[in-house]
Amino acid sequence: MIGITAATGQLGQLVVQALLDRGVPATQLVALVRTPEKAAALAAQGVQVRHADYHQPATLNAALQGVEKLLLISSSDFKDRVGQHRHVIEAARTAGVKQVAYTSILNADTATFGLAADHQATEQILRDSGLPFIFLRNGWYTENYTGSAAQAIQGGALLGAAGTGALNLATRRDYAEAAAAVLATDGHIPAGQGGRAYELAGDERLTMRDLAAEYARQSGQPVEYRDLPPAEYAATLQSFGVPEGFAQTLADVDAGIARGELSSASRDLTTLIGRPTTPVRTSVAEVLNS
Repeated sequence: MIGITAATGQLGQLVVQALLDRGVPATQLVALVRTPEKAAALAAQGVQVRHADYHQPATLNAALQGVEKLLLISSSDFKDRVGQHRHVIEAARTAGVKQVAYTSILNADTATFGLAADHQATEQILRDSGLPFIFLRNGWYTENYTGSAAQAIQGGALLGAAGTGALNLATRRDYAEAAAAVLATDGHIPAGQGGRAYELAGDERLTMRDLAAEYARQSGQPVEYRDLPPAEYAATLQSFGVPEGFAQTLADVDAGIARGELSSASRDLTTLIGRPTTPVRTSVAEVLNS
């Protein structure tokens, strides 16, 4: 039995589909969701749907019964993420889960931006738990940028605070297929032998100026990258309606990108999915042509 937390989320849905595409029977998949009503489509495919709320440990204990492998997708609720993850890990240990894969962040052991701290803490909780673990250290998602590509093109500028720092983007589908590859493999990591960290990075290495140039190339409109100090970038995001805390988090991540903390030469992602990662130009084209 393979359990997937946040299975109705953007990444979780893709992981479930990738597992099905790999031939894992739907009856062996458990969708662990906060709102079961939202998982009707999964249930219709034969996937087991169970109520599991990161904030309610009692739901987790029941939901994880019989689950052998668990994908813990990091919480999108930034209020005490570490505490939420701890609830899941403790429930997994109680339920006898044999292996936990956790969606961490690229270069989690060395990154210094604030968002990495939650992942570092969760990784340590897993190490201390005694559970065999796998860290899926996902890089930054291409969709973090292409979702607002039209606005950048319309305004003629891509804003950020990443300086000349490069990063290796990949799509949610790329990361989902990697998670499925790990979950679908036979066997478990023997108890007491720790685990493995996969540094998951896209094949391309590009800067924000490169991304702005790709927007310009495909749209035929002039688009520049406008680099701002982190505080000014956060304030600008707030003026667009982004909540203050999240705006500051994004600006802080950009500062990390400027330091090279979301870039890697690792090819773990390509190896796991058995193909090149999705080119950024492809993702931009899909958005602009949709």
